Amino acid sequence: MSRKKWIIPKIDKKRAMEIAEKYDIDPIAASLLISRGMATDEMIKDFCSRETVLSDPFEIKDMDKAVEAIGSAIQNGEKITIYGDYDADGVTSTAILYLFLEAQGAQVDYYIPDRNTEGYGINMNAVGEIAERGTKLIVTVDNGISALRESEKIYSLGMKLVVTDHHKVPEKLPRAEAIVDPHRPDEHLLFDEWSGAGVAFKLVCALSDPQDTEMLLDEFADLVTIGTVADVVTLTGENRAIVRCGVEKINETQRAGLAALKNTAGIGEKTLNSSNIAFSVVPRINAVGRMEHSSLAVELLTCDDYDQALRIASRLQECNMARQKAENEITLEALKQLEENPKMLYDRVLVFDGMNWHGGVIGIVASRFVDKFGKPCIVITSDGEDAKGSGRSIEGFSLYDAINSASHMLTHFGGHVLAAGFGLKHKDIEKFRRTVNDYAKTVDMPFPAVRTDFRLNPDCISVDILDMFDLLEPFGAGNPQPLFALCNMRIENITAVGGGKHLRLTLSNGRSTLTAMKFSTSPNEFPYKKGDEIDAAVRLEKNEYLGETRVSVHIRDIKDSRTDDDKCLGGRRIFEKLMRGEVLKNEELLAAAAERSDVVRVYKYIKQNSAIPDDMELLCYRLGDDGENYCKFLVSAEALCELGLVEKTGGGLLRLTPEQKKVDLSCAPILKKLGTFDADR
Repeated sequence: MSRKKWIIPKIDKKRAMEIAEKYDIDPIAASLLISRGMATDEMIKDFCSRETVLSDPFEIKDMDKAVEAIGSAIQNGEKITIYGDYDADGVTSTAILYLFLEAQGAQVDYYIPDRNTEGYGINMNAVGEIAERGTKLIVTVDNGISALRESEKIYSLGMKLVVTDHHKVPEKLPRAEAIVDPHRPDEHLLFDEWSGAGVAFKLVCALSDPQDTEMLLDEFADLVTIGTVADVVTLTGENRAIVRCGVEKINETQRAGLAALKNTAGIGEKTLNSSNIAFSVVPRINAVGRMEHSSLAVELLTCDDYDQALRIASRLQECNMARQKAENEITLEALKQLEENPKMLYDRVLVFDGMNWHGGVIGIVASRFVDKFGKPCIVITSDGEDAKGSGRSIEGFSLYDAINSASHMLTHFGGHVLAAGFGLKHKDIEKFRRTVNDYAKTVDMPFPAVRTDFRLNPDCISVDILDMFDLLEPFGAGNPQPLFALCNMRIENITAVGGGKHLRLTLSNGRSTLTAMKFSTSPNEFPYKKGDEIDAAVRLEKNEYLGETRVSVHIRDIKDSRTDDDKCLGGRRIFEKLMRGEVLKNEELLAAAAERSDVVRVYKYIKQNSAIPDDMELLCYRLGDDGENYCKFLVSAEALCELGLVEKTGGGLLRLTPEQKKVDLSCAPILKKLGTFDADR
């Protein structure tokens, strides 16, 4: 379990009460508005508004040129090909524009590149194939802004190009009739954070009469919402208005493909919100692109026959199950690498590689590991000669810059601060691993963080608080689902549920008692016991059963209430530096210099408790330490492992080895390295 730095903002209670009274809302809702940066009355009014006011699409540069080019192709009966992308944003972008142009009588088809064989964006082979279809105009959605060479080929084959995209704009733009990207440096928009689907929708609005905007929103808000939620763009401003409308449309959907998808996913009767959509609808659309081909997903969303849609949705469900299986297999193989080479865990950037891992899911596995280990993570799959990788990062560390430092050995790469993908030769993987970690040495590595909204009094938890959340929906990027800190809660009871896969905790602060769920944690993995006082970062969910609505408390992170984050995280950083063989500063040497008494205390504690977590945090407090000696305890445990007295289990626990023997502590390599004591002491 990775330790994270908890951030618990202090809310100005006086200001919260003023907002609550002025807008006739609950003080907790007012506090949440403050925690989300709603500092002025104008911001609060805009955030709480239920009106759907969309900006003029022609405010976006080149929108008029795009409309002219597409309108001319329709009028002249020229074939238009929509060039989309294989993820949920690209799929919904394609479906939106395809359905609209088809309804206008356009001669239109679409092309989605294969994720595993073609990769992202326009490629030369695809351009040739599209030309052979008789296409005269290619319109990109959710891609195309970097297609310099490809755009020249498009024109050389007698076709024209319109680019609609929302990604970072390079210095040089491709040749095109129009380039519609809200992030162009010459743009001066009040809001520019649309997804690819959002930009496609703005194009559709521009191609229509302004009086039809409301009708178009009614028709396409569901698809725009899926793309917007999937691409994790901010749910503020215009996106907030669109997604609020789209969630309603998804819940009452008349779209055959979406209804079939919901039913095969087992959520047909469930009332969805933006969070449900992100974790149920989006993964199934993405899965088909990872495991088969995303054209199936476009076919599903543009299908008007329910029986046909049900057949396609069933294939998406099968793809999603295959995706989960592939993820789990790669995860287990990568964790086995850690068991065989535990020192990998001390790298600043974790890089796993394997043969013939499914390239469509390596990014998801990287994301899992970021959450598990609290570090940037890259997963690479190789076919023997060529390899491709996908990485995810933590807030404050630019993975793009890290990978860019190795650009001289890459065949291609792209991405942004928190996520990136690339290609390289198999023989260069180890050199790549060293290079990105060398880059990480040059920057101040951040600690992973748990950002709560504020400390919540457990007395306030009731069904009413869930109703209050409706004011703040939809939740997503820029407006996350509320995460509260419950502090100084005593564990009164621990019960295993779900066949031992999950835990139900009874917590009390002396005045209030509540039940909270800790999912995906077995009793053996849970380091706390009855009587411990903990802090819990929790989400509050609505639980409807037999017509009764209750509040379900879900624990997202947990720590001992006495934890000093700075001391523990700082101590672990020094320990990892030591394990990497780097030179420690004098103050770091002092923090790591475990003495014989430290090693003995750790040994006796493990012996008394059968097994303990290898992060040492709880041991600190149970031995009466405030975290000052955290690094020394980590060093002590490592010394005991080196001497064969203690072993680490696959579940992240420390326990005594079956055969105990008398040893000379000064022989432990880590203690020799530190020189803290010798055999005569």
